[in-house]
Amino acid sequence: MDESSGARFYRTPDDVAGIDPEADIGLPGVFPFTRGVQPDMYRGRPWTMRQYAGFGTAAESNQRYRYLLSHGVMGLSVAFDLPTQIGYDSDHALAAGEVGRVGVAIDSLEDMAALFDEIPLDRVSTSMTINSTAIILLAMYIATARRRGIPVALLSGTVQNDILKEYIARGTFIYPPRPSMRIVTDIMSFCAQQVPKWNSISISGYHIREAGSTAVQEVAFTLANGIAYVQAGINAGLDVNVLGQRLSFFFNVHNNFLEEVAKFRAARRLWARIMRDRFGATEVRAQQLRFHTQTAGSTLTAQQPDNNVARVALQALAAVLGGTQSLHCNSRDEALGLPTEESATIALRTQQILLHETGVASTVDPLGGAYAIEERTTRIEQEALQILERIDAAGGTLPAIESGLIQCEIQDAAYRAQQALERGTDVVVGVNRYNESAAQTLGVFSLDPSVERAQVERVRAVRASRSVTEYRSALAAVERAARGADNLVPMIIDAVEKRATLGEISDTLRGVFGEYQDVSGV
Repeated sequence: MDESSGARFYRTPDDVAGIDPEADIGLPGVFPFTRGVQPDMYRGRPWTMRQYAGFGTAAESNQRYRYLLSHGVMGLSVAFDLPTQIGYDSDHALAAGEVGRVGVAIDSLEDMAALFDEIPLDRVSTSMTINSTAIILLAMYIATARRRGIPVALLSGTVQNDILKEYIARGTFIYPPRPSMRIVTDIMSFCAQQVPKWNSISISGYHIREAGSTAVQEVAFTLANGIAYVQAGINAGLDVNVLGQRLSFFFNVHNNFLEEVAKFRAARRLWARIMRDRFGATEVRAQQLRFHTQTAGSTLTAQQPDNNVARVALQALAAVLGGTQSLHCNSRDEALGLPTEESATIALRTQQILLHETGVASTVDPLGGAYAIEERTTRIEQEALQILERIDAAGGTLPAIESGLIQCEIQDAAYRAQQALERGTDVVVGVNRYNESAAQTLGVFSLDPSVERAQVERVRAVRASRSVTEYRSALAAVERAARGADNLVPMIIDAVEKRATLGEISDTLRGVFGEYQDVSGV
């Protein structure tokens, strides 16, 4: 029943009469994992508290990481600046004005080593939000561990490596979709063999939701991308039962509390059925959808920014009740600029209060069985399945992206949401209702403009001090591998160890694969 119809605004047993309690809901840790992937959920192990951070130079970001770890963060989540994301060194003309602004600048192995100086890579889980240049940043991380004598097999963490959502929602792509998918599967294959504790892809609905999708679309388009990656991995010769265990997902959590809780439960159930019935996965962990959650940046307001503390706390609670495996809470000032240390600490303390003071972690899936939750879970699953069927009818995810089908649906949803905000149908406190004439001010983080000059000097010093013969030979090997069928990861590890820069490696791949121009018309 559509609640907007006004027929009634409560649920009864009749609304869940078509749900099979055993097959559709079940027990925690049991297929289809509607109630969570672990039988004891947070009673056995709390969710991982991450804090997404990175700015300026590697040395500055390293200080923030060590500060966060000393205050109780359990895992690091790295933000990279825009030039790093799209494959340009800091001294490239297109990097001017962007170095270190939305994340940390990483040009070379020396930068990666500085970023993780004195951080125990064999004991700290690291998540890297990087896509087009994921293969290079992963190579630098591995090379940093090898330089410090840490066995690669002990490294744990995630590289986002989700290129499809870049074409859908975010735009930080470099190469065309099909060679980009080859890079994705090369990372998957290498990690399956060499870095067994590493999640080789984090399939992201976060950016799809930030672009304006609905909760149902977030589930559907994220799982559609997941289907494409699993099929690509199988086509590359990977065992679905091995591959499936190293997949992770990354979801947004918005303000509609009950809908968000139900969204996570629906995504788990739908993915379990896809992996079992579509791909034949028989291993339990290969059927499970494990995910990281970040509170919704697009819901934060520059007006009355302290209100964002309440928004983030409620979003975080929805993620926990929905069964997330790890969580990042946005800071109250992120609509204004990079978070200050004070704001980042409040965001972390929000998670710690949820874990230690609310009691929500002591009961597994405490909302399971509630009429409203179970009805919404089923409705989201069914509506997401209808979208997946449309994508299949269009030929699959890649053709649906190339034709603009997915992008158009997201844009339509974003337009409808903006209209509701402007009409006042949807209320945002402090923006279109309960405004205040006096502006609320916060101290805003400011990036020192000398950071860019220092980073430019740093990358030029790397180039001046290396062996020309060695780095050119290593780049030639990368080019040969790109033109052939050899896995690119070992060649790129060798290139970064020979001190080739991120921009030079990206340019080598550009020379083989070309650059993507969006011709979808959206």
